[in-house]
Amino acid sequence: MSDNSNKKNDDNINQNKDQKKGQNKDQKKFNPFNDYNPKGGGSNPQNKFAKNMMLWFVISAVIFSMYVMYQGSAGVDQTITYSEYKKLLGQDLIESAVIYKTQLNDFEFRGTLKKPVTVYDNGRPVEISKFSTKLGVLDSETEKIWEAKGIALKYEEGGGAFWGNIIWFLPWILLIGFYVFFMKRMQGGGPRGIFSFGKAKVRLQTENSQKTTFKDVAGVDEAKYELEEVIEFLKDPNKFKRLGGKIPRGILLLGPPGTGKTLLARAVSGEADVPFFTISGADFVEMFVGVGASRVRDLFEQAKKNSPCIVFIDEIDAVGRHRGAGLGGGHDEREQTLNQLLVEMDGFEQNSGVIIIAATNRPDVLDPALLRPGRFDRQVVVDMPDIKGREGIFIVHTKDIPLGGDVDLVVLAKGTPGLSGADIANIVNESALLAARRNSDKVTMYDFEHAKDKILMGVERRSLVISDKEKKMTAYHEMGHALVGKLLPDADPVHKVTIIPRGRALGVTSFLPAEDYHTRSKDYIDATITMALAGRAAEKLVYKKLSTGAANDLQRATKLAKKMVCEWGMSDVLGPVTFAREHDEVFLGREISQPRDHSEETAKVIDAEVRSILMKHSNRAEEMLSENMDLLHRTAKILLEREILDSEELDILLKGDELPPINKQKMNAIKSMNFNGDTNNKKEKEESGEATENK
Repeated sequence: MSDNSNKKNDDNINQNKDQKKGQNKDQKKFNPFNDYNPKGGGSNPQNKFAKNMMLWFVISAVIFSMYVMYQGSAGVDQTITYSEYKKLLGQDLIESAVIYKTQLNDFEFRGTLKKPVTVYDNGRPVEISKFSTKLGVLDSETEKIWEAKGIALKYEEGGGAFWGNIIWFLPWILLIGFYVFFMKRMQGGGPRGIFSFGKAKVRLQTENSQKTTFKDVAGVDEAKYELEEVIEFLKDPNKFKRLGGKIPRGILLLGPPGTGKTLLARAVSGEADVPFFTISGADFVEMFVGVGASRVRDLFEQAKKNSPCIVFIDEIDAVGRHRGAGLGGGHDEREQTLNQLLVEMDGFEQNSGVIIIAATNRPDVLDPALLRPGRFDRQVVVDMPDIKGREGIFIVHTKDIPLGGDVDLVVLAKGTPGLSGADIANIVNESALLAARRNSDKVTMYDFEHAKDKILMGVERRSLVISDKEKKMTAYHEMGHALVGKLLPDADPVHKVTIIPRGRALGVTSFLPAEDYHTRSKDYIDATITMALAGRAAEKLVYKKLSTGAANDLQRATKLAKKMVCEWGMSDVLGPVTFAREHDEVFLGREISQPRDHSEETAKVIDAEVRSILMKHSNRAEEMLSENMDLLHRTAKILLEREILDSEELDILLKGDELPPINKQKMNAIKSMNFNGDTNNKKEKEESGEATENK
């Protein structure tokens, strides 16, 4: 018996615990967070219903008061004095009357005239057919006079002074109610109120919102590991606290634009089983003094009520810039907001259970007090993805896209060095749009290559009118770059050369490194400078004159030569010495001018060495092209005919072989098209058939 009873008690206790957990979970789901709905703006359903009921009540009260006032004044044309009443009574003009008696023994005589009569009200004539007047007392003599005049009398009891006072004061009550209602709406009745400046424009991410998880994030494995640890801490804090560990106060995501900082925050929102609030750094800044600090206080008050929780501040550099920055210095509204943020993150009050995640691509402008441990304990670098990361990003973004059989994501990852996740997502989207424009069923490698060229080199400007002479010079210029790039073993492989205007350039030669480089050798930099000057060298050899088309090439070559001399110590004359100067921004609180760290004589030597490097590589490019002049003429002629040559076609030309009429990528793209009998599709199909026969 005792064992069974104990078992029943344990079952009851477990059931009570489960019920309490369910209640706590329900309470956790329902969050009366500053009257905001899950989408960030407006009120929740309960408060919205209450406001609608209040509005309908006010409208009903207005209609009722207007009806009562109309009924009370119905049938009464004019209130006249007692003397006017005596005059009308003496002239025997009153036909009937209603004697209205109130609870205060006050009598009102409401009479109807036999014919309209003109009376004077404040000196102006008024024509009346009905009137009312006050009678002090009502005695039998007065009633006899009315009977003698033949007036039809009727007696009525009044509703009392209470309802009369209510009807009298009702308009004033409604006016005061309207005033209070609208003032509350303006001051704090929602995020759109004109006086709700001090409220933080924070948005709450709930379970109903579209979730992004860590499976949707690729290329930033280290950052994912750091954030997964924070989420695990929130889910099971005792696992870390038993060894004395403390939850991080803040995590700062650093990295270039487009690397996925905000995407990581959305993934944390999807993975964490805690309230997640988002706000932008610009939302704190306002034209009114003190508003930013007030919004910071309001943000942390709301976060503490919902702890444990995560607050994500996007673009924190808008509010966290270095204090004392600028020429004037002083204490401005932004600094006041930053001071309040510093105090809230780590001040006298402890924000237990509130984790701040911030993102910025300008960590150099942030205030040092914001970056110290205790405020932002961890700084997670979200850098450009490597080749493995780019492949993962391509896989994530192409999972819902039908790909052609020739698409190789590894090749695409190798061909997009230095691109961010946002750039890769843009390439995938552009390729899908291009395939749809071609009426294709699948996205082929041809689409990816065209989308990549559009992103990297700019949009084709086929409508730009170029003379044949200028077009021929552009062909020699670009083939100069391409041939020297093919002949130099240390240079980046040539990816594509085109004389179709893209962006602001009349022609483009693109190079893609075979792998991701973290350091550059001197041989590689020499080859890069030689390739940059090869276009100018080709024009000089063929036309015996120079043009302005090499302006951008000269800028890039000069920049590399200066870095070789001043930063990288690659000059034989100056040796392993750096002469680089750090140019700090004036408006970050730095000095306006800096003393030069070398003499005038050294500056002359630097200029002479830079000029020597450029002349040496220019002469090298001319020598290489002079030795291959026949190849330059032949390839430039073919480029002039085809307008675009890729790396494989250049290799065929260097071997001396003939080019096929159409390359494999274009053939696969034509095969993927869905022909529905349209005129354009028929034409393309006929062209593809002719190309296949020629091949």
